[in-house]
Order: sequence, then C-alpha cells, then structure tokens
Amino acid sequence: MAPAPIALNTAAQTDSQILQSRPDRQPLPPLLGGSLTELTQWVKDQGQPAYRAKQLHQWIYERGARSLMDITVFPKNWREAAADIPIGRSELHHRSESHDGTVKFLLKMTDGQIVETVGIPTRDRLTVCVSSQVGCAMACDFCATGKGGFVRNLSRSEILDQVLTVQEDFDRRVSNVVFMGMGEPLHNPAAVLSATRSLNQDIGIGKRYITISTVGIPGRIRQLANERLQATLAVSLHAPNQEIRESIVPSAAQYPIEELIEDCRDYAAETGRRVTFEYILLAGVNDSRDCAAELAELLRGFQAHVNLIPYNPIAEVDYQRPDPMRVRDFMQTLDDRRVAVSVRRTRGLESDAACGQLRANLGKTTGKIGRFGGDRTPRR
Repeated sequence: MAPAPIALNTAAQTDSQILQSRPDRQPLPPLLGGSLTELTQWVKDQGQPAYRAKQLHQWIYERGARSLMDITVFPKNWREAAADIPIGRSELHHRSESHDGTVKFLLKMTDGQIVETVGIPTRDRLTVCVSSQVGCAMACDFCATGKGGFVRNLSRSEILDQVLTVQEDFDRRVSNVVFMGMGEPLHNPAAVLSATRSLNQDIGIGKRYITISTVGIPGRIRQLANERLQATLAVSLHAPNQEIRESIVPSAAQYPIEELIEDCRDYAAETGRRVTFEYILLAGVNDSRDCAAELAELLRGFQAHVNLIPYNPIAEVDYQRPDPMRVRDFMQTLDDRRVAVSVRRTRGLESDAACGQLRANLGKTTGKIGRFGGDRTPRR
C-alpha cells in the first residue's frame, strides 16, 4: 500500500499551480519552486521552445534572477510580455551581522509580512535557518516568535527565497538547511515538504543535510516517516516529563510525551535515521542532574541524539541561561548513561540570537513591525 500523503495546504497549492498558470490569470503563482519539468511545461504554455526551461531554471536557482527582465538570454519581446509574472523573491528589510560572521536577515514578503532567516557560516559549511510561518501558534513560553502569535503559513517559494537570499549574500553555496526559524514546520507540511524536495533537486542540497524540526504535532511524525525524505528529524523536546513540558510548551497537553517518544521510536525504525532531540536548558526549570537522568531513561533503546541549547534570554519572560557548570553536569549525566549528546555553540548572541528576537526587537525600536508583522504599527 502506498504511504498516505500529508494533506496539502492553501499556500503550497498556490505555488504548485504553476503548471496550470496562464499569462492572463491573476494572481499568478511565483516561478520559484518549480521543478525543471514544471518549468518546461510552463515555457511551452508560453509558446516558447522547451530548451528555454533549462535557461529559466539556471537563472532562478543559480543566478538569482528576481524578474524575467533579468534573464537576458530570453527574447526581449517575451520578457516584456511576461514581465508581470513573479519569480517569487522577497525584499531585504534589515540585515544584522555578528562578530562571528552569523548574519540575520529580515525579509519583507509581497504582502508586507516580515520573516526572519539566519545564515550561519563555518569554515566548511554554510547553514541556513529558515522560517516556515509568519509567527507561530505553538506559544512556547520561552520563545520570542511564540509571543507574537500566528499570522499565516509561508509558501514554497517564500521558504526557498530565504535560502537563495543567504546564498547570494555570502556568495557561496549553502550546504545545510534547518527548519528551525519562525513557525512550526509540521503545521505547514505541504509547503515544507515541497520546499525540501526543491532544496534537494533544484538548489542541490543533499537530503541528509536538511533538518525538519517540530515541537510535535499528533500524527505528523508518522506521516513524515512515510514520505521517506531522508531528511533529519529534530524534535523540540525541552523536558524529560509531561509535567515540565506542559509548563513551557502549552501544545504538549494535546500530545503526551510518551506518545511523542513512541512516534519517534517508530520514525527511527521506519527510516533508519536517528532522531535529534532539541533541549533548551532553562536555569532552575529543566537543567538538573535528575532531569538529565530522567531524560536518559525516556530515550533509552533507540537511535537518538540530544542537542543541548543553553537558553538565549528574551525580555518578555524571566527564564535565565544556566551557568556553564550546570550545562556540563547535565551533559555528563547523559553521557554516563550512553546517550549521544552535544551542546550547541551559541552563534550571534549579541545580534538577538533567539529565534524571532531580532524581528520583535526591531519592531519595538522602529515601530515598523507590528505584533503581527509587516511594515505597520500594532493594532489597538
């Protein structure tokens, strides 16, 4: 029996309508996200020879064309006739660079909404942390994005645009993509899965170098396993038991931790890939040795890796970052119990490191980004 597909959402359907788009139909879907096959059909529908599709694909994904007028290998009369067909690129709203080379971008979408994305360079790789939604409905108590509420899903083209923006800014190829920016990726599965395939097939990023993060949506991890993407699954766990998890992740009330872990066990068995568990350490909340021992017991018996993340404080809540000794004790307790563990090195701390923090703080100081994003003041 074929795996059950994850249901499409409106945003992804809009992007995927590229095959059926006509020059006289409004609004037109963006070309970014179209595969070579889709672009070939579109070019033919435009009355152009099929070889133009390879040129179009190259100019969109390799040369960063923002308009059909930029594609100088196309006939001028066709470019002018199709000038209103959007490629799907955003406008740079703000750029903030840390001393370690990490760059945060605020990108303005066509409807004025502001999206945050991050480029994280090392000597041998360039990682992009992408957003999948404007805002987030999960309302995690420690998260700057969650404090701003949910606005809408991002489309396939809006996700891919973030990666191309970082690639162009750094003038080097992106090697890794992590869906750990604004939003809950599995609340927007169709666009995320479609973008993931395009990241691999069109932009050329290896499947195993793409990570999809989730706080946990009932049923979605099992569906994701059926997709056989070979991407890495990262689960934002943040607690060793249901009581603590519910206190900091309100949505956990709908998804008991035992069921979440069981789904992760099945995912590892089905895909042969280990599951990464993101664990933000909050001083005095979930960072004790007892919590570490309980976490080790919870994860016993399957391929798992714990990624410890010392908390980046935000103004809206009183959570604090644990001291380094506390972090080392937690890590050692897991290691003693044979749980694979690492500590994420903080990048760009002085540049509003927490997800959504730059967007929120810039809005406070400029008045240009309201609670729900976009260049507007908050509603009263």
